[in-house]
Amino acid sequence: MANDPTLASATAQSALIARGELSPVELTQAYLKRAGQLARLNAYITLDPDGALKAARAAEAELSRGSSRGPLHGLPVAVKDQLDAKGLRTTLGGKIADYVATEDASAVARLREAGAVILGKLNMSEYALGGSIEHPFGVPHNPWDEERQAGQSSSGSGVAVAASLCAAALGGDTAGSIRSPSAWCGIVGLRPTWGRVSRRGAFPMAWSMDTVGPMAKTVEDAALVFQAIAGHDPGDPYTSRRPVEPIDWTPEQGLGGLRVGLVRESIDGGAASDEVAAAVHAALGVLGEAGASVGDATLPLFANGGLIANALADVEAAHVHRRWIRERAADYDFATRRRLLASSLIPATAYVKLTRFRALMRRDVIAALDRFDVLVLPTQPEAAPKIATETGLTSKEAVMRQFFGSRSHRSPFNLAGTPAMAVPCGFTEGGLPISMQVAGRPFDENTVFRVGYAYQQRTDWHERRPPV
Repeated sequence: MANDPTLASATAQSALIARGELSPVELTQAYLKRAGQLARLNAYITLDPDGALKAARAAEAELSRGSSRGPLHGLPVAVKDQLDAKGLRTTLGGKIADYVATEDASAVARLREAGAVILGKLNMSEYALGGSIEHPFGVPHNPWDEERQAGQSSSGSGVAVAASLCAAALGGDTAGSIRSPSAWCGIVGLRPTWGRVSRRGAFPMAWSMDTVGPMAKTVEDAALVFQAIAGHDPGDPYTSRRPVEPIDWTPEQGLGGLRVGLVRESIDGGAASDEVAAAVHAALGVLGEAGASVGDATLPLFANGGLIANALADVEAAHVHRRWIRERAADYDFATRRRLLASSLIPATAYVKLTRFRALMRRDVIAALDRFDVLVLPTQPEAAPKIATETGLTSKEAVMRQFFGSRSHRSPFNLAGTPAMAVPCGFTEGGLPISMQVAGRPFDENTVFRVGYAYQQRTDWHERRPPV
């Protein structure tokens, strides 16, 4: 990594910049060059070389005058094309929306205020719905195996961070769209508490579950980005006014006194592959060695989480897309169009029943977090599959497996509105990343970070880089 600073963590880059040993301009140039060399991965929809270099020069000039905006100053980052960035094209990963934003989304504005350099806009599943077969801007390829999926729907963000095409990225997570790509691409991704990060300027998928969060190489990197973008925003009345507390990164702190609960339903009865289950069990052993007490937790509705969350989210998405789906249905990917049309037909009685199930799931998650400080489970029950070229929906069982099966591992926390973070915890025999998920109480991201950080201080999975 000494020969290529793009391979280093954002935290390490930040320290080098602060000491004057790394130039923001040179780092930005290195990322732009690497993004061009690895364009085949389809991580970016829009690169902004001129704007990025202008911002990097301004950041470097400020530093030369002894003025620093903080740890993100001069770091080149990128954002999912679901968020507006002033002067840059927004496409939402589809054919219908295509405009140049006149202002930044709040999260993007806060990155700029923190001194970050915006490299460009990242690829995504069409309109953040996930499950796209045809991608107007190319299918994002997993850098660990380019024939494999990169995850849904912040796929470009996952690819860009894993392949070192930016120092960190912003993604959006409704039903797992930060955590899914993070798991399959072998990086860290945080879904914050609902209402912790402003969504102003982020195109909605499902109002009641949408979140914006960081994707990065390490837990510490993700926390740096989170600290910059979190907090109340007058432009988003649903953001919380709770203060964002600083994080204690003392390595010697360990996890003494912390209670960690393994969600049994997430691995029992074949709910996760043998390799994934073994990796998560090994990770729990590491947390125990760090001082945590580990026990069994239960979420009785776990197996139905994907069904509850996705049915609710799709109904909300159908409302968002009601005009476009009437006027321009043919411009949607077939899989997206089918989902929106089907969810438009869900009756109000079914939606109300789903909201009741959501309340029960939240009750169970909060009850489990009364017993434990964090819950741990696989982020994805299996490693990244091959890139799909057709829907494969040949039976009811196939529908349940594709749309509701693996999503159950992430859905409890979108339904409960609690923070959850994907952390690399191993590799399959075939060399594909495995990820554990650490979930915490509402607005307690710092404990989630503490657990992930303690784990990464004792392991080296996060230091591995894909062979691209």
